[in-house]
Amino acid sequence: MALNVPVFLTRLGSSIIFAIVMLTGLLWNEYVFVILFLLVQVLCFRDYIRLMKKITPDVYWPEQLPYIVQFVCVIWTLLVFISFKSDPLLLNGKPWWPLLLCFPILLITTCTTSVTTSWRAAMQSLGGMVYIVLPVMLLVMMRLQSILLPISLILMIWTNDTMAYLVGSFIGKTPFSAISPNKTWEGIIGGALLTIIGAAIWGHFTSYYTMMDWMVLAFCASVAGNVGDLLESKFKRLADVKDSGTLMPGHGGAMDRFDSLLVATPFAFCYAYFFMPALPLTIF
Repeated sequence: MALNVPVFLTRLGSSIIFAIVMLTGLLWNEYVFVILFLLVQVLCFRDYIRLMKKITPDVYWPEQLPYIVQFVCVIWTLLVFISFKSDPLLLNGKPWWPLLLCFPILLITTCTTSVTTSWRAAMQSLGGMVYIVLPVMLLVMMRLQSILLPISLILMIWTNDTMAYLVGSFIGKTPFSAISPNKTWEGIIGGALLTIIGAAIWGHFTSYYTMMDWMVLAFCASVAGNVGDLLESKFKRLADVKDSGTLMPGHGGAMDRFDSLLVATPFAFCYAYFFMPALPLTIF
């Protein structure tokens, strides 16, 4: 197949810009990190709503509902960041009370219309909060625990995707799922094993946490990350679209870029919060 130079340059340019933005947000201070992932949250939620509208075209979405939901979610995440920063152990329970803001606003908004299917839009919005906003909130909390945690989780997901692709390309024969026909069992297993082995090597030669800690995070990144990829593929198949959005020319939307991270983060957070102590580090 001949190389399509314009398409290649478009994809390359998008990748470079994406890498610069991600590295800046990940490696700078926690405030820049929060700004970056608030943007990710808003863009992913926009893609999610677009998919939901295509999947259930009979559901009526009040025009103002997506904007109100987005506003509430941004405020919620910011309040959680402020609370967790002042109370890392959550001893006072402050981070959870902003959740109460979501329900009355959604209910009041949907009750203002006489179209009964708008209640389904409200439920889909709540589902989006669990699917997108909760992981972003937990990722922010992981960043305050240690800069190593979100960076490592993202690198492990990228490593797993790359290794799964390479192993699947060379020895992959058994289809993994009809939802994602390009994935194979050999690729999935090979990618997970290589990612966990890489994490074990990193843990052996560094003093940052234990080898077991890194291996558990790698397991979360590999297994839950693949589930996240399949979940988003299922959404796109139901919506009959190739990409979730058009954020990155040649690469798709925000959900296409962060689908694995959204599902892997809650599992990684649960382990990190209970078994990995805070390790304050500064890069810049």
